[in-house]
Amino acid sequence: MKNIVYLFLFITQVFFAQSFEKGNAMYQRGNYQEAIQAYEGVVKEKKQESAELYFNLANSYYKLNKVAPAIYNYEKALVLKPHDPETLNNLKFAKKLTIDEIKEVPKVGFAKLIQNFTGIFDYNTWAKISVGIAFLFLLSFIGYYFSQLTLTKRIYFIGMFVLLVALGLSVSAGMSEKNHFDNDRPAIVFAELSEVRSEPQKGGAAIFLLHEGAKVYVTEVLGQWKKIELTDGTEGWIDGSTIKEVK
Repeated sequence: MKNIVYLFLFITQVFFAQSFEKGNAMYQRGNYQEAIQAYEGVVKEKKQESAELYFNLANSYYKLNKVAPAIYNYEKALVLKPHDPETLNNLKFAKKLTIDEIKEVPKVGFAKLIQNFTGIFDYNTWAKISVGIAFLFLLSFIGYYFSQLTLTKRIYFIGMFVLLVALGLSVSAGMSEKNHFDNDRPAIVFAELSEVRSEPQKGGAAIFLLHEGAKVYVTEVLGQWKKIELTDGTEGWIDGSTIKEVK
């Protein structure tokens, strides 16, 4: 049974590589639509994903001036590879094609300091850092236990205390980032023009308009309607069919 599973995984990887390389070849030739078909085939049929795949797919859409799919796939790439400088740079160019100018209200005070600190790494990196610190703590404990000199014992004890504090900080930062990742629901507007209403119904008053490529955050769902929040704090209800969630 295991051999069959391994064979299936091997065949899947081969198909993924072939389709991915086909998309790359089409992109290099300037056949961006064909490249998109190849990349989308990997996403839909092969059930494979990677930051590189979404990055190349976004570049292909950008070349065709399709702003919403380009931004959406850049955002997908950043989910898998956060803080990637090349993806962030290309995303900035893609956002210049959008119509809406949505300001971002930054956090201030202690909340900003916490966010800046935990946002240095994603939660997976924080987990790896925690494991490394825990290993160093174990080594310090062993050194403390077997050391015969009083001075050496003190040094190991102080080291254990420092590492314990560092471990607590890294675990807390990782948990904070994981919680943020799970609760954060970014979405991209795909409709050319969408009305954001005061209530989750067509009869609700239109508060403002959003255009293709705008980024929003889903905070609540009620039937086909989704409550969204912009980076400037503005909220409203939008038809769920006009947006596409990144995660």
